Amino acid sequence: MTNFLVVTAMGLDRPGLVGRLARLASDCDCDIVDSRMALFGNEFTLIMMLSGSWVSITKIESMLPSLGVELELMTVMKRTSKHTPQNYLSRLEVCFTGKDQRGTIKRITQFLADRSLDLAAVRSYSEELPDGEQTQNVSLTINIPEKVELEKLEQSIYQLAQDMTLNCIIRRMEGTAILELEDRG
Repeated sequence: MTNFLVVTAMGLDRPGLVGRLARLASDCDCDIVDSRMALFGNEFTLIMMLSGSWVSITKIESMLPSLGVELELMTVMKRTSKHTPQNYLSRLEVCFTGKDQRGTIKRITQFLADRSLDLAAVRSYSEELPDGEQTQNVSLTINIPEKVELEKLEQSIYQLAQDMTLNCIIRRMEGTAILELEDRG
């Protein structure tokens, strides 16, 4: 039986961190099923899902803390199960852009939660323009169940963007076709 473990690691960014963590997984006979890495300021962050036998997962659980200390990384582990994808009618990729303002993510995620929509991915960042103005970019991937009327949802997303004075681009993903819709709030 295959076992699964989610590992997170965070610490000061230095060359070789990903290689050392990947080597540990390999040395413990674990496979890296999925991984994501990002830099936040000077902090390295990694999330990865490992799979392996019970013995392999137990081995990495016992060895990761000492490697974390050696590399000066904060690590957290949690056993999990294999992700079972749900059948969704479609998926939307939604990008909000505009002047940076506090509470944007809160309002957007509350909007989705109020409609019981499945948020598959989020990426948010701000940047400074040459004139010194701060802009924000929020990209979401939303899984859409069958019961949701796509056109009404899209209109309500555009309305949310307009209420927050943000630009909004929606891409429909149905099978392999992508349809891009844009509203320049």
